[in-house]
Amino acid sequence: MPTIPITTRGFEKLKTELHRLKTVDRPGVINAISEARAQGDLSENAEYEAAKDRQGFIEGRIQEIEGKLSAAQIIDPTSVDANGKVVFGATVELEEETTGEKVKYQIVGEDEADLKQGLINISSPIARAMIGKEEGDVAVVEAPGGVRRFEIVAVHYI
Repeated sequence: MPTIPITTRGFEKLKTELHRLKTVDRPGVINAISEARAQGDLSENAEYEAAKDRQGFIEGRIQEIEGKLSAAQIIDPTSVDANGKVVFGATVELEEETTGEKVKYQIVGEDEADLKQGLINISSPIARAMIGKEEGDVAVVEAPGGVRRFEIVAVHYI
């Protein structure tokens, strides 16, 4: 299985979710199933069916997270020394060439991405356009609304 790049923060977030699933959600759904069973006829018991569906989701998510954690390649952005190049974990300040709009993104793994917090997935078009570039370079992004050009204003490893 290939390694999955993830920041230290993202790794801890997944570990926390896994712990919650195993210690809170799983026991809760098991309890809900036993309560629904106690009500008798399972063939027409909506609570039982809902609890079984929830159990399936929880068990699937536990397996998914365990797989990701076992394949994780933890990258601490503060210890990266890429000589000013944009790499995984870097925080990049950009300026859109035509509008002058300034944005700041950190390039993170799939499970960490949250555009509202400025965290973009390494496989997103804008991240792919920036990888390997450095301050002063222009990243050309093929966006659904057309081609956008961003000047890389600064690269930080924080």
